[in-house]
Amino acid sequence: MRRSVVTGIATIGALLVAWWLATSVLGLVSPARFPSPEAFLAALDRIWTQGYAGGTLIEHVVQSVRLVFIGFLTAVVIGVPLGFAMGYDRRIEAFVNPVFLVLRPIPPLAWIPLAIVWFSLGDASKVFVIFVSAFVPSVINTYTGVRNVRKHLVEAALVHGATRGRVIREVYFPDASPMIFTGLRLSLQASWTTLVAAELVGAFLGLGRALQTAYRDVNTPMILVAMVAIAIAGAATTILLSKLEKRLIRWRAEP
Repeated sequence: MRRSVVTGIATIGALLVAWWLATSVLGLVSPARFPSPEAFLAALDRIWTQGYAGGTLIEHVVQSVRLVFIGFLTAVVIGVPLGFAMGYDRRIEAFVNPVFLVLRPIPPLAWIPLAIVWFSLGDASKVFVIFVSAFVPSVINTYTGVRNVRKHLVEAALVHGATRGRVIREVYFPDASPMIFTGLRLSLQASWTTLVAAELVGAFLGLGRALQTAYRDVNTPMILVAMVAIAIAGAATTILLSKLEKRLIRWRAEP
């Protein structure tokens, strides 16, 4: 195992031991403020077997992952080509950039009331808010990556008779791909952050719904269960994206 993996496991183990000592053994932390490991496991067993806030843990996770996937994928499908076009052609940038600069400072959560008005309380409103949050990083990083493409590579390809389409496929995309995937990771992180806020309003299922219900019930163990589930789901999707990046950009993968 890599040293970083071993260090990470040791750090998590130390935190778990400190958590157990502070709550269950020494009683330094009140159970009303932070649950003990025993209370956490009891809450996990309840939501896993009996369900909580309208569904089991698996149902909540599946719903949240589905919303994140749809919103994130929609943002990528629209944002990456738009950012690429803005970076490649200054005329497109001059046409689109003013509108983008006006909409960019608006926080994604500010779109929630308007999304509810447009799409009611269904999944479409949550997907729209996730799309807004993931759209901006994908556009900005793709635009930056294309603008930073090494010009001598483009000129060399053109001198040797490459067509514009081939230059885009074999020069622009490979050279800009690291920055593009950086934007995708930021977009995915923003999607998970925004999902929780979106599901706090009018959701009937999902991790945000479970978190809101636990807050209303003052159920701190269940709050922690929902938070841990969100962290694990977010980390899992980030790892999958990293594996996709290494597969598509083999020359950049670490040995």
